[in-house]
Amino acid sequence: MARPRAKPTSDNTGEIQMKITSVAAVLLKPWPWVLVKVRTDAGFTGIGEAYHGAGVHNIVIDPRLTERALIGQDPRNVDKLFRDMKNSMSASGFYQGAVMSAISGIETALWDIAGQAMNVPIWQLLGGSFRDQIRVYNDCNEGEDADDPASWVEKAKHVEARGFDALKFDIDPRPTQRDRYNRTIRNADVAFFIDVVTAIRESLHPDTDLAIDAHWRYAPADILKVAYAFEALDLLWLEDPIPPENVAALREVKTATRTPICTGENLYTRHGFRELVEHQAADIISPDLAKAGGLSEGRRIADLADTYYIPVAPHNICGPIGTIASCHACAAMPNFHVLEFHHLDNELWNSMTVERDLIQNGRINVPREAGLGVRLDESVVREATADEVGGFFD
Repeated sequence: MARPRAKPTSDNTGEIQMKITSVAAVLLKPWPWVLVKVRTDAGFTGIGEAYHGAGVHNIVIDPRLTERALIGQDPRNVDKLFRDMKNSMSASGFYQGAVMSAISGIETALWDIAGQAMNVPIWQLLGGSFRDQIRVYNDCNEGEDADDPASWVEKAKHVEARGFDALKFDIDPRPTQRDRYNRTIRNADVAFFIDVVTAIRESLHPDTDLAIDAHWRYAPADILKVAYAFEALDLLWLEDPIPPENVAALREVKTATRTPICTGENLYTRHGFRELVEHQAADIISPDLAKAGGLSEGRRIADLADTYYIPVAPHNICGPIGTIASCHACAAMPNFHVLEFHHLDNELWNSMTVERDLIQNGRINVPREAGLGVRLDESVVREATADEVGGFFD
């Protein structure tokens, strides 16, 4: 069912006249997803999602953003307003962190309005689509019994049987680690990581991809012991093997192993990715579009990476709004690889939009409807709301 079309006003040239009238947000529970709503005087309303974090939904309606940069402006001037939002928050850490997360959610809502006003999907405004479906990998975390490799294998086979041909598991520090702070891995834990990942890999179809996430927890010398053993397993990637701050150290890890290295979810805007990409310190990058700057900035990050032939596999722990928004950007990226998904069997995720069962056999169809292409089920969202600001449900 198509989204109801607004009836915009136009001047004597026939051009649609439109201004932003309000910006609102909600924080949901139990998952702290942050939804953004931008309204206009032409009847168009845009929806976006910002990466969660302390106070993000309040930043969305901060007068420095809304009054200085948005209210009274034409929402179709998305790139202009993105710059204006950054400038209006220049004294508040505008290029990263919670502020950039809030800006990213608003930027997505602006694209939703622009697409509706022009009666085209967002991806069409980002340069067109390279693909009709977005491949999704399921983040499995670990086995139900974290100490039993058979439990990890059971989960992997269950998820694969549901149509996913790409999976990820985490190798976070185990309770047996000797020291919480020095980033080293004891020999027994190295052996466990190797054994469990080998067991998973051997249980899956040869053409099913397996990624492993280390969550920035380890020293280069120690994680390389694991990475060397993984080389025979033909992994999709090893993600965030060391802390994210030191690009030179990450490049040393990347060049020392044949296991592909992926990173990027803690970086913001193309400027944050520039050093990583120019030094070719990762084989794959994983920007999170709900905090890295939104959809246009995501496309710019992808273009930067593509000059070095680096694939893009966006990090994503969003609800369906942020996930579908990412799909529009992924459709427009020539070097898109695979998109993350965290919420298998999460009923709130599957019921927040009028359109249900968005993921089928590990794929999401690229939307064809105008704008974002999905609609909120506001009764479900209202029931899951922990805090509402700016009159989201007005």
